[in-house]
Amino acid sequence: MDYSTFSILQIRQLLLDKKVTALEITNFFIDRVKNIDPKINAFITITEKEAIKQAEILDVKINRGEKIGKLAGSIMAVKDIYLTKDIQTTSSSQVLKGYIPQYSSTVYQKLINEDAIIIGKTNTDPFAFGGSTENSGFFTTKNPWNLDMVPGGSSGGSAAATAANLCHFALGTDTGGSIRQPASLCGVSGLKPTYGLNSRYGITSMASSFDCPGVFARTVADIATVTQITAGHDPHDATSIDQTIPDYTQLLDSINLSGLKIGLPKEYFSSAINSEVKDKVMETAKLFESKGAILKEVSLPSTDLGLAVYYILVPSEISANMARYDGIRFGQTVSNSTDIISYYMNTRGQFMEPEIKRRILIGTYALSSGYYDAYYTKAAKVRTLIKKEFTDVLSEVDVILTPCSPTTAWKIGDKCDNPLEMYLADIYTVCINVAGVPSLALPCGFDSQKLPIGFQLIGNFFEEAKIMSVGHQYQQITSFHTEVPNL
Repeated sequence: MDYSTFSILQIRQLLLDKKVTALEITNFFIDRVKNIDPKINAFITITEKEAIKQAEILDVKINRGEKIGKLAGSIMAVKDIYLTKDIQTTSSSQVLKGYIPQYSSTVYQKLINEDAIIIGKTNTDPFAFGGSTENSGFFTTKNPWNLDMVPGGSSGGSAAATAANLCHFALGTDTGGSIRQPASLCGVSGLKPTYGLNSRYGITSMASSFDCPGVFARTVADIATVTQITAGHDPHDATSIDQTIPDYTQLLDSINLSGLKIGLPKEYFSSAINSEVKDKVMETAKLFESKGAILKEVSLPSTDLGLAVYYILVPSEISANMARYDGIRFGQTVSNSTDIISYYMNTRGQFMEPEIKRRILIGTYALSSGYYDAYYTKAAKVRTLIKKEFTDVLSEVDVILTPCSPTTAWKIGDKCDNPLEMYLADIYTVCINVAGVPSLALPCGFDSQKLPIGFQLIGNFFEEAKIMSVGHQYQQITSFHTEVPNL
């Protein structure tokens, strides 16, 4: 039986009905990962030993008639910037190769507490710095739809693992599009929640005021199930929200598509977008219109400033967050240094990947004396303006619909020598992070090369239930989320 095609709820019910054991499900996925992952390189670490142990414990609970978790038997892949106790966490950088955390991130631990089973840690750009998973300190992950293409990034390993049915769901993080863009390029669904909905505790920091832990899955229903568990206040994270979390799984049909006001920002459908992507996304908008939704052209005039704001503020925060990686407390180190300064220089010079160094330098420059007001302060002011533009538009419409990426997946290596061109791949996602609002990426078709195309639904603060309801109903009408690459 192909257990990869079942939903989270279906897998749990199979266990309750004793039609299958957790160990059988786990062994099925271990074999699948071993057979398929060598082709796509989604995983840095395959956690076979831990998965089997978790499955055996779950089977004992079931046989004893004990209560089991909401995710019982579901196989989970975890982006390798989430700390996982007693399991190597590298952040896909040689800086942390061999690092074994002594505690787990809050989001991961919540899922383990509900009997999810970890199958492995997925590849990413180092410390999530990148948009293609080509910057990893280990290897490049390949797009399951075409092995010559990138999967997107930085959560490319998680997106590829989900697309290849190597897990039921996967954890990612989204700082400037790192869930939605690879979801779009790999043909799966992914949620970037409102900033603060999920705890950031125990996740290696990129940019602390932007980072959003989130999830990939094939269906919005599975995303709702996982988010229901991960969301909420964490005393370890002062930025996490302290409010009642709605039952997302019970609200998937709560929004009436008839009369739903959908905003189409004219800035997101400009000449910069690939014509096939634009046509598919507009077809999606027209599909909603055929169900009674009202399409309205809106404007987010500061969209063209989003990348500039992002690539000033985010590297500035990176330059501070990366100061802790000195080789003294954790991670790899060098032994050929004569003093503390050369020790720092040699360790970072040898083990930090080029993209890490690039962003530290940009951020340090932007924060330096004489440039702080000219760059950082101005960018912070424009950030406030972008946030206001989103809230103003979302007071006029229910959701905003845009592409996730201006193109489909590109060939591995095509943009490696041009960092600026790589940064431009995030042009349709970064402003959402600048504003802090939630966004749900969904597949909506394929281009002429059979490469996936995705769109995103953007809601107001903490309106995850709304965008998930709209996305779920879209998936009830279409079948793009059921498409699987031939591996």
